[in-house]
Parts: sequence; C-alpha cells; structure tokens
Amino acid sequence: MAKRIDGKAIAAEVRAQVKAETAQLQKKDIIPGLAVVLAGDDPASCTYVRNKKKDCEKTGIHSEIHRLPGSVSQEELMALVAELNQRKDIDGILVQLPLPKGLNEDEVINSIRPDKDVDAFHPANVGHIMIGDYQFLPCTPSGVMEMLHHEGISPEGKSCVVIGRSNIVGKPMAMLLLHENGTVTICHSRTKNLKEICRQADILVVAVGKAKFVTADMVKPGAVVIDVGMDRDEAGKLCGDVDYAAVEPVASYITPVPGGVGPMTRAMLLKNTLTATRRHYRLAQEDA
Repeated sequence: MAKRIDGKAIAAEVRAQVKAETAQLQKKDIIPGLAVVLAGDDPASCTYVRNKKKDCEKTGIHSEIHRLPGSVSQEELMALVAELNQRKDIDGILVQLPLPKGLNEDEVINSIRPDKDVDAFHPANVGHIMIGDYQFLPCTPSGVMEMLHHEGISPEGKSCVVIGRSNIVGKPMAMLLLHENGTVTICHSRTKNLKEICRQADILVVAVGKAKFVTADMVKPGAVVIDVGMDRDEAGKLCGDVDYAAVEPVASYITPVPGGVGPMTRAMLLKNTLTATRRHYRLAQEDA
C-alpha cells in the first residue's frame, strides 16, 4: 500500500515559513504585494483566486484582486497590467488563466515584467528555467518538487516519466526533474506504447486532464505517482488523472485528489511573491 503524500500538510509548512519570513520583512517596513487579475466569471478561476487571497491574508502578504468583466478588451487588460508593472507596492502580478475568448493570452503574459511574473510564464523566465538559472518556477511543478523533497525522494538516476506537455506543467516539470539528474521522458497524445513507457517509470507525473486516465497496469510496482489532474468522474465527484483506488496498492508513494498537488500550487505562489519582494529590495533570503 502506497504512502499518501499529504499536500495539505506540506503546504501548511510552506505557508508557515512564508509567514515567518514576511514578519521579518515587515520589521523592515517591507510588505510583499501580490496583484491578481481576474477577467470574466469562470467558477473555477473565481474559487482559485478567492483561495489565493485567503492564503495571502494568513501569511501577511498584501493582496489585491482586480476583477474585470468578461467583455473587457485587450487594450483595457494590457493597460491594467502596465499600471501594475509600474507600482512599487506590487511585487508580483498574476493574470488568472484561462482568459475569456477573444483575448490574447500570450500578449498579456509577455507584457508582465519578468521580475514580477510570479507564475513564471514569461518567455524570459521560461528561458532561465531551461538553463537552470532561475528566480521563479511555475507554481505547480515547483510544488511537485517540494513534495518530493519533503518525502526524501530524489530523481537522481531514476526513470522519470511526465504525461502531458503543456507549457504550464508538463514541459517545466520535465526540466525540473532533469535539473535534479532524473532521466526524463515526456509522453503526450501522439506517444506510442504509452503503457510500456509508463511501466518503466520510477517517478510518474500525470498532467493530462482526463479522469482516472492512469490505471494500475500502467504503473511499475513501487513507483512514485504524482497526480496533477483535477477532474470529475462519471458521478461528478472530484478526482484526478490517476485511478487512485486501483493504483494505490501498486505504488510506493501517491498523491491524492483533492489534497495533493493543488494546495502546493497555491503555497508556491506565496514563495514566489516573497522571492520577488526580496529581489526588488535587493535582500538575500537570510536578510528577510
């Protein structure tokens, strides 16, 4: 039976660390500031943004939610980002995705100052991640790495398989595993012999957005299984990309949904905001 990796508990530890560091910054009259831009009324996005604000309040980070109607124009959205780029009291900017139809996400992401891009989606930050010289990491992949570190699981020398090649999760996830000396394979919708490739993985990260996509016969006995998915099953119940009940007896470690990677994603956003603040005030971590 696999050990369940408790994302809620690990995220709570991260938040406690952020809260302590924020308190030290406040003694220097420095208050980290995060601005979240929410366009439209997508229910999942609204819930996520609301939870981010609560996290900030608990840790002492100043947060602002800039709500825009779904009818907002590209020019209006870009103008808001430009304004936030110039504000000295805002250290991090996050534009909640997906944007309403008709808006150009790439143009918006590219307009965020790289030193305020706490999602690490700007091409400049993506390039730094590629070469291993980065300040920010995308929140979900970095949350996964935090979980592995917490459990004492090293990718070094291990076969690591990532299912999914998105810019937000799959690609950066592969790079982070590679930076820690894992041997990485990225699988996707055109991959042949997917089951056989997955069964070779010592660490399997699944981010495809298909409920219970990974079944027990795709998992190597004793593998570490990280489920990034957030789906609904046939009964409408929240589940992940991994068939948890079937895979748990096979794996050595597994993340649940909910309560696994999700809380870590929000926690790492707080860490990125602190990093941005320290950079803006030219503080080393030990000075915070």
